[in-house]
Amino acid sequence: MKRMQLSAGMAFALALLALNAAVAADPAPYKVADGTKVDKVTLEGWRTWRALACERCHGARQEGMVGPSLIDSMKRLSKEEFKQAILKGQPAKGMPNFDGSKMVTDNIDGLYAYLKGRSDGAIQPGRLEELK
Repeated sequence: MKRMQLSAGMAFALALLALNAAVAADPAPYKVADGTKVDKVTLEGWRTWRALACERCHGARQEGMVGPSLIDSMKRLSKEEFKQAILKGQPAKGMPNFDGSKMVTDNIDGLYAYLKGRSDGAIQPGRLEELK
């Protein structure tokens, strides 16, 4: 039987397809009901958002002001890219680093989950409560 050899370009394209399929298959990092009831980790992420007053730059509905819309950004950022942006900041764009904040480092996964849920349209803006 003759073996088919893949070109480097074809191999790369197949790898990208597999990666996209894996990302698409990832479950949501949050649990939500009725748009305002979320799991404990996501709730702590929302509380972190509120405590740090992130809405001053990103808007109360995360749609952007001085800082970019997180509704849009969270559609493109991987979890690792998000963590890098939050923890290391983007000083050239006015985004401070938060790697020195215990609240942020302790709740970075919840903050990601909250903002991802907002970006996905699953979590509504406003006050949240714990899902029971």
